[in-house]
Amino acid sequence: MRKVVVTSSLTLDGVMQGPGRADEDVRGGFDRGGWALPYNDPVMGRVMGKGMSRTGALLLGRRTYEDFAAVWPDRKDNPFTEVLDNLQKYVASTTLTGPLPWMNSTLLEGDAADAVADLKEQPGPDLAILGSGKLIQSLRRRNLIDEYVLLIHPLVLGSGRRLFPDGGSPADLRLVDSVTTTTGVVIATYQAV
Repeated sequence: MRKVVVTSSLTLDGVMQGPGRADEDVRGGFDRGGWALPYNDPVMGRVMGKGMSRTGALLLGRRTYEDFAAVWPDRKDNPFTEVLDNLQKYVASTTLTGPLPWMNSTLLEGDAADAVADLKEQPGPDLAILGSGKLIQSLRRRNLIDEYVLLIHPLVLGSGRRLFPDGGSPADLRLVDSVTTTTGVVIATYQAV
């Protein structure tokens, strides 16, 4: 059975909104986008590269898919574009219609949690979620997430969308690995108990 693995950059207060760029996600007036960039280092690159090597497909919500599809195919100065282009991408959306423009992208039909439960039953490598907070919440309610790789940044923003919002479903997790980068980011891997 395939695992669903969430990889998410977080602040100490749990914010996951807009880590990559100032304009990445300004919902709710969020003006702290790009907060994760100063913390990148070779340790993080090595750990993320290792994680990408075991990923068989991506699971993305609509917002993350549209953002990634607008940015990544045109970036050629990094080792990730080719990997992202070639990975199968499953997209959860009730508003998009196929065919989707980014190569190897498939729109999930019907209820996203039902579709992901079916994907998990198929043989193959792990399914990775990047960003996609609403999709994560939907899958958490159905206990479909097997592992979290959390890049916990030494930063408190005080506001923004959180990975684990108030009122979300509870989960028991077990720490299975941790690495600290040279910039103080703790990369903690938790498995669902």
